[in-house]
Amino acid sequence: MRKIRIERVVLNVGGTEDKLKKGEILIGKISGAKPTRVKAKKRIPTWGVRPGLEVGVKVTLRGKSAEELLKNVLMGVENTLKEKQIQENFISFGIKEYIEIPKVEYIREVGIMGFEVSVIFARAGKRVKLRKIKRGKVRRNDISPEEIIQFMETNFQTKIIRRKK
Repeated sequence: MRKIRIERVVLNVGGTEDKLKKGEILIGKISGAKPTRVKAKKRIPTWGVRPGLEVGVKVTLRGKSAEELLKNVLMGVENTLKEKQIQENFISFGIKEYIEIPKVEYIREVGIMGFEVSVIFARAGKRVKLRKIKRGKVRRNDISPEEIIQFMETNFQTKIIRRKK
């Protein structure tokens, strides 16, 4: 019951109009899945964002395909993560240029572009916290950053750059 597993890996690109189309092509090629467009829910006048405006593209992967993609994407950042990129239950990091990822070739219609990667971890019994009927408070199911660091070091041979105190 204490075993940690990768629940899902989410790739996303933010932007509007032209960048959105390029991001959709890029994420589709990298993940091999069909991307979904994300619409804004709030109005942010300084950025010109209004509700219903498409502001991003994302794709969610689960299971074996998520683990394989994570291995490839980690090679793009040379298997290193910073300690501040690791939070409780998840990791988030960015890829500055997709051509740094092995097995991914330059896509002419996209050009040079980056994207974000989020990895969400879970333990058995997480549904108890999320379900509608008979919901329970299960604090023991939360995964601490130290446990995530240990998981990433053993399973993906990832180096963690620690902060100096």
